[in-house]
Amino acid sequence: MNNIILSVDSIAKNFGPIQALKNVSLDIYQGRVHTLLGENGAGKSTLMKILAGIYSPSSGTITFKGHKVNIKNPTESRKIGIAIVFQELSLSNNLTIAQNIYANNEPNKYGIISDDEMIKNCTALLNEYGIKMNPSQIVGTMSMAKRQLVEIAKALSYQAQVLIMDEPTSSLSDNEAELLFNIVEKLKKKGVAIIYISHRMDEIMRISDDISIMRDGEYIATHKKTETTIEQLIAEMVGREVQNIYPPKLKQEISENIPLLEVKNLNHIKEFKDISFSVHSGEVAGFFGLVGSGRSEVMKALFGITEYDGDILIKGKKVNIKSPTQAIEHGLAFVTENRKDEGLVLMHDVDSNINHVAFQHQSSFIINSKKELLNSIHYIKKMTIKTSNPFQITSSLSGGNQQKIVIAKWLVQQPKILILDEPTRGIDIGAKLEIYKLIRELSARGTAIIMISSELPEVMAMSDRLFVMRNKRIIKEFNTEGLTQPEVMNIATGAST
Repeated sequence: MNNIILSVDSIAKNFGPIQALKNVSLDIYQGRVHTLLGENGAGKSTLMKILAGIYSPSSGTITFKGHKVNIKNPTESRKIGIAIVFQELSLSNNLTIAQNIYANNEPNKYGIISDDEMIKNCTALLNEYGIKMNPSQIVGTMSMAKRQLVEIAKALSYQAQVLIMDEPTSSLSDNEAELLFNIVEKLKKKGVAIIYISHRMDEIMRISDDISIMRDGEYIATHKKTETTIEQLIAEMVGREVQNIYPPKLKQEISENIPLLEVKNLNHIKEFKDISFSVHSGEVAGFFGLVGSGRSEVMKALFGITEYDGDILIKGKKVNIKSPTQAIEHGLAFVTENRKDEGLVLMHDVDSNINHVAFQHQSSFIINSKKELLNSIHYIKKMTIKTSNPFQITSSLSGGNQQKIVIAKWLVQQPKILILDEPTRGIDIGAKLEIYKLIRELSARGTAIIMISSELPEVMAMSDRLFVMRNKRIIKEFNTEGLTQPEVMNIATGAST
């Protein structure tokens, strides 16, 4: 086996009375992919932020290339040779790709930044790793997937010896994920050690060399990929065996008369064309398509974010939805895929975020703090949100727990129609199961659910009908019973019609 490049020994981290890490020890080897697997809140990201210099450990030591190091800040971490690709993007939307990649690391002469040199270096970097982008494009104009690739390129620019990747494929299409895996292989051949965090078991078993399990802030075990199974890893991760992650459908009555939601000939000059579909009470309608197919843009139109031409009917009655406020008044809720920028106020506490929509749309402007707190306590328990109390700042929670809060704030409204755009993005296996059970419960109670997912097995298993989009259009509608993945992919990619 290759040489150890990085070791953490008995690392602990306390946030006040909360112990996020408890004496964690790991060895990381050159030229290997070491995956960290664990539920949200297990301590994976906290440990990585210690290595990146964002947090300081409460106790324990870090050894890099045989020497003990004290990483006080991100700049020191990068100087040592450690770089991180964050799950929550750290980009500036008003800057170009090149400016983001070389932020605080700009090529300069006598203190004057050389834009030409920066573009030249950025072009060479992107070409080296096969990332096809224009260095001068403004990041704010790009999709979440493209921004994720910029985040990855930014980390690559540091020429690190240890590269940490925290959920790097969470926003990527299959083709973009393949590009990432090719980048990983190139880095391994250069001797770079990669610490990889992901909840996608198929990709973990594909690219990992070593897999370590964490649970409740503690180290559980490390396995070579060739000496373990998905079943064993899941059991160690959640502390119990999970027989079937997709729960069976509960007994429900799907009305075959008037659809709860009907969309007729919805159009936008750039985003989508001639969209027509319906969703009945108690039904889960899935939407699948490759990145750029127009899925999310259609949902934003339904929620009044994007303008549209065409008709939207609720219970057979035509409605005019020109703003999110009107959408909410008609009983719609929208869990966006971009929780950081669009779903939460990260500087506010859990209680405020859970009650955010309810407060904005209540009939009285007198805040009923007692009622809001009861709402928070109820949904913290129902969604198993790991927080010390309802008044913990939301930004201090793991990404998965933040996602649960986004869902909870809409459940307070008890919507008739719930749109879920990538609801399990960045969520661990155990938390996914909880979300799936919630979807089953809501549909059994008559909620109409629209679910967008880039994970084909997920959207097939959870949907009653599946709409496949390509080139801004709905190409085909499937009944999911007996449906196979190749059938769907053939339509999504244009291999068949």
